[in-house]
Amino acid sequence: MALDLKDDESLIAQYEKHHEAVWPSILASIKDSGITEMEIYRTGTRLFMIMETDENFSFEKKSAADQSNPDVERWEELMSSFQQTIPTASPGEKWVLMKNIFKLTDQ
Repeated sequence: MALDLKDDESLIAQYEKHHEAVWPSILASIKDSGITEMEIYRTGTRLFMIMETDENFSFEKKSAADQSNPDVERWEELMSSFQQTIPTASPGEKWVLMKNIFKLTDQ
């Protein structure tokens, strides 16, 4: 998945600092949704997220759970102050799914 940060070094530093100590309730909501591993990489203002999930995960279930979780709503509101959508995002879309075009182990 991809997302951009606002082009401001101070905001980028704050965003990274928040990810050094993610709230325990946010970590629990991620794990409870069936996400078994998550990594976020940054180059410049572009973020890339890679998730590994189990058979219980679906974006629809995760979204529904997030909307009923006040901690997730507060975290997302805070993170939105640092983020901006990428040019190819649909209206209201935040993290944009990316198409996998190569995987070495499939070769």
